[in-house]
Amino acid sequence: MLFEFTIIVPVYNEEANLERLEKELLTFINSSKTATKVLFVNDGSTDGSQISIAAICDRNPNFNFLLFDNNYGLSAALKAGFDYADTELVGYIDSDLQTSPKDFNLLLEHITNHELVTGVRTNRNDSFIKKTASATANRIRRKFTKDGIDDTGCPLKVIRTENAKRIPMFKGLHRFLPAMILLQGGRVKQISVQHFPRVAGTSKFGIGNRLLGPLSDCFVYLWMKKKYINYHVIDSKL
Repeated sequence: MLFEFTIIVPVYNEEANLERLEKELLTFINSSKTATKVLFVNDGSTDGSQISIAAICDRNPNFNFLLFDNNYGLSAALKAGFDYADTELVGYIDSDLQTSPKDFNLLLEHITNHELVTGVRTNRNDSFIKKTASATANRIRRKFTKDGIDDTGCPLKVIRTENAKRIPMFKGLHRFLPAMILLQGGRVKQISVQHFPRVAGTSKFGIGNRLLGPLSDCFVYLWMKKKYINYHVIDSKL
């Protein structure tokens, strides 16, 4: 099968969610018109996540994994997924199932005319503290980046792989994917998606990395924006 779309799934200590995630991913894959494969990136999990991931990949030939030797963080997991992807499109979803793989169909409808399509969690099923911290961080980020994105933290995105591979990744950059695509001259669109409460496992994000981390990363983004190299070749003879 000629695959068109790779779903990157970063995993860090999500053993309790993986069997249910497999079922949800298969439901999407079997109903989608876009030929899809899955790439788990195990970010140094210390629970039984890798045993579950290996078993899932053994029984599903279009599921594969990368295993890190240590915990490097979400941005590193995404970079690895971008580096190893060999399809025209890449997607990203968290392994906690607070967003649904089925909603990739909504994003894929618009990717033809855009370089990145991102979900927006319009009815978030999170605590008041999480929602408040996220809303504040989004306001700060929009002020710095002018990217116009309401919910850059939504873990449901589709990106053209050639654009994803050109993003100069650094820690915390997962919050700035739309802004980085805009720096390339790309087109970005946001679409409302479902959001569900976490039913298993524990969140890896607290007030520090929901609010303080994004604030400091904004200054890194501004530095990168000034230094960013972007070019388009219109003719060549090689």
